[in-house]
Amino acid sequence: MEHFEPDTLVRNPVGNPVVASVTVNGDARSVWKIVGDFAGFAKFIPALSHIEMTGEGVRSVRKKLFKDGNVVIEQLNTHDDRAMTMTWSLIYTSLNIGNLWAVMQVVAKGDKQSQATWTIIGEPYTGGKEDISGFEAFLQGFADSAMKNVQELFV
Repeated sequence: MEHFEPDTLVRNPVGNPVVASVTVNGDARSVWKIVGDFAGFAKFIPALSHIEMTGEGVRSVRKKLFKDGNVVIEQLNTHDDRAMTMTWSLIYTSLNIGNLWAVMQVVAKGDKQSQATWTIIGEPYTGGKEDISGFEAFLQGFADSAMKNVQELFV
């Protein structure tokens, strides 16, 4: 009989952090209600058709369905409403993403202003080192667009 050792495809990615950060003209709690809602990213990512959730809170899984047919499945690792931070990891995607980890955080910058920051560390599924800059540019463009949409929700 063959001996098996525990294994997993989910692991921490290695790469340069991609950071999309915006100043929002809204109090931190109101901004956190938008970006801290793991099931609610369709509110600021118009490319999403909808999100399907399995479970609640930490360990829950979201399936993001994009209008172009792509799918992303992620698991919520941490969620701290008091500190206004959450992290998640990629489980599956039809996009060229191998591993991905992300953190969303909101920091108050006064009574009516806050800073919302989305940091992503990811690796492409296919390609070599020559493809990393294009992959990071893809992530940066996606995150920047989403965070700009968050900013516009509070204009």
